[in-house]
Amino acid sequence: MSAVDWAALAVSITTLISAMAIGVRHLVKHYLSELRPNGGSSVKDQVNRLEQKVDRLYDILIQK
Repeated sequence: MSAVDWAALAVSITTLISAMAIGVRHLVKHYLSELRPNGGSSVKDQVNRLEQKVDRLYDILIQK
């Protein structure tokens, strides 16, 4: 293999690794955004609402 072939191979491998890293970064940012409250539509907000409802149910059960 000539020097040009080695350079092309190195560039292609670097490009593939970069594309995979960007894809993983995008996925991580997307999933982490679901774990932050954003006013109602994130998973974190839904879990918080469920916890409040369960706490209210416990209060009702304790009173009876």
